[in-house]
Amino acid sequence: MDYRAIALPIGRLLILIAGFMLIPAATDLVAGNPDWVVFLASALMIACIGALTVAALAGRKFTYRSRETLLFVNAAWLAFSLAGAIPLYGSGLNISFADAFFEAASGLTTTGSTILTGLDTMPPGILLWRSLLQWIGGIGIVVIGIWLLPGLRVGGSQLFAIESSENASKPYGRIEPFLARLLILYAGLTLSCTLLYFLCGMTAFQAINHAMTTVSTGGYSTSDMSFGQFDNIAAYWVAIIFMCASSVPFLVLIRFFERKPLEDTSQIVFFLAIVTIASFAVFLSLRAQNDSAPLGLFTDSVFHVVSVVTTTGYATDDYLQWGPFFIAVFFLLTFLGGCSGSTAGGFKMFRIAVLLGFIHTLLRRMIHPHRVVNTRYSGKPVGSSVIEGVLVFGILYAGTFAVFAAIYSLLGMDLETALSASITALANVGPGVGEIIGPAGNFQSLSDTAKWLLAIQMILGRLEIIAGIVILTPDFWLER
Repeated sequence: MDYRAIALPIGRLLILIAGFMLIPAATDLVAGNPDWVVFLASALMIACIGALTVAALAGRKFTYRSRETLLFVNAAWLAFSLAGAIPLYGSGLNISFADAFFEAASGLTTTGSTILTGLDTMPPGILLWRSLLQWIGGIGIVVIGIWLLPGLRVGGSQLFAIESSENASKPYGRIEPFLARLLILYAGLTLSCTLLYFLCGMTAFQAINHAMTTVSTGGYSTSDMSFGQFDNIAAYWVAIIFMCASSVPFLVLIRFFERKPLEDTSQIVFFLAIVTIASFAVFLSLRAQNDSAPLGLFTDSVFHVVSVVTTTGYATDDYLQWGPFFIAVFFLLTFLGGCSGSTAGGFKMFRIAVLLGFIHTLLRRMIHPHRVVNTRYSGKPVGSSVIEGVLVFGILYAGTFAVFAAIYSLLGMDLETALSASITALANVGPGVGEIIGPAGNFQSLSDTAKWLLAIQMILGRLEIIAGIVILTPDFWLER
């Protein structure tokens, strides 16, 4: 294992995150908040560490094999989370480093769980830093790194595939042109969302923050009331549209804007079908027990279904107070997620579609044992390696969820909170189920041990589990 090949790009990424810290520093300076000193000092310290690392290793050429690539991706998310926690820990929030790391990891993985309260009166620099962390995490640390840092361009396709759940194909010949289009699309969606939020009545600061956390499907807000602070149906529908747009494969969006033939639309149809069915089920149930205006009820239904399925985690109301049926529906939706190749987390619609197709194939083979029946996706046969990958992921997903839930129970959580905390961290959703970590609560009351474990589980979920678990195996570290 050549650890220098990992340390060099990590050093460059630390310089990058230090540059991002100057944005909230400038914001607090203009607002007259003393935390600007904390952001500036954190930026200088992290930049110095990164610069010294780069200076010590610059000019050398390294080979990125599979092991170095996998270890780098894990190290990048851990290093970014630790660095992102430093200004939060040193600020006027007066929180422990476990809290700061939890908040930073939750932001970068676009989970959206929080330990903070009093967001409505919080300094602008902190609020902006949280939103920036989600915006950076949405596009992906490694994606930014491959495009901006020449040292990462070797094996860029493999790095992108590990981090994004997208296949490693090169739709534009090389990875760099595709990533350039990806960054332009991401920035364009963010600017468009910002403008529409502003036109819906948000302040410029609110619009910028919520656009970053909407497009990244992260869910951080500038208020303890989350999106309920606005009470604006137009703003809700803007959020719905951009949450959905950010949950479909970005490659499909790029090809759509370039007016090229669209590929892999099956999972988009599946995603929209689930959202539609779940939204109408929630709406009809709400309508049966509530005499409020139908448009408002329908908007609330669609908003919360989309928010949970896309793993964004916004809320306009505490939907857990609606009744047991709604608790069950939203808990089940937590297990789904958006499409592969998007900013959304979760199990992903592609895997669900392939898994259901495989089950259908097995059932048909039982009925017609002598007939050759293949699993198909988007009208094409699915290779055995793809099916194998989906099955392995499903087993690891279920196993990771169960193991962490058991650990949280041992740490003193009730069963409802333990199960909900485990899946919301693994799927990068944000709010859980129950009084403690539901939409109206937060994770502050949990133990520091639980917060560290939840943060690690969030990173595991963001890395699609397999890339995180593989570095724990003996074969990864031992030469064969």
